[in-house]
Amino acid sequence: MGLSVSLALGSGGARGYAHIGAIEALEERGYEIRSVSGCSMGALVGGFYAAGNIREFKSWALKVDWFKALKLVDLSLLPSGGAIKGDRVFERLEPFFGDRAIENLPIRYTAVATDLDGKKEIWFQEGDLRTAIRASIAIPTVFTPIHRNGRVLVDGGVLNPLPIAPLTSDHNDLIVAVNLSAIYSTSLKPVSRDKDKNSLMQKLEKWLIKLGVWNAKARASVTQLEILQRVIEVMQESMTLFKVAGYPPDILVDIPVESCKTYEFHKAEEMIALGYDLTNRAIDAYEARGANRSISSM
Repeated sequence: MGLSVSLALGSGGARGYAHIGAIEALEERGYEIRSVSGCSMGALVGGFYAAGNIREFKSWALKVDWFKALKLVDLSLLPSGGAIKGDRVFERLEPFFGDRAIENLPIRYTAVATDLDGKKEIWFQEGDLRTAIRASIAIPTVFTPIHRNGRVLVDGGVLNPLPIAPLTSDHNDLIVAVNLSAIYSTSLKPVSRDKDKNSLMQKLEKWLIKLGVWNAKARASVTQLEILQRVIEVMQESMTLFKVAGYPPDILVDIPVESCKTYEFHKAEEMIALGYDLTNRAIDAYEARGANRSISSM
């Protein structure tokens, strides 16, 4: 049996598909993942892994093209606090985790959300898995928030985009963290991206034009959404640096923020491959450091 791992999976929208590749790389290299902490997309992927359904989720994700991604968008016409209800997405994903309680999962699992009124993190470590994930992915003004026990819960990435802290009490050999907000480095060529004209937002615009519902108000809403998302990304890049400094993992996998836009959910294959490659590189570097320490102690 290989080294035991506590795995932290960060937030970052569609870049979160890289978490699947990271998990596959760790398992192939003989590392045993015994606990998972996730935020937003990290909570989603981590939840599927903890429930034993990551392969089924991967198979589904690889079939999602840009048009299918658009069909999963259920706009909220009521003043509910978010542009998208999110019900349609969870109807598709429900069969993968069903009615599961976190405390009954085969491995330890934590989903991190943010309590807006209490201005603090909420760690879901027991209770309904579906509710925990739904709260953790509720991006402010995008997905409608979750109301639970008098609290208004939104995306955990608001306060903790890379939740390493919930893993520090584990008794595993290593903490591995997958950061989806890494600042791009010219030394690492990111996965190829669509040009702006082929982005999901641009395709949404063309689709709405064909439907005859594209107007100045709709254009302004999309622009505001893109600006808001960039603001969130900048905040998360900064907060992640502090989280890593406060709770340095044994292995840090950096996924460049430039590798994929937050809403490009049709890029599962590329991001899974990138996560797999960069995790293997990070493991190689870790194992090389261990080999060098062994040599120097002889």
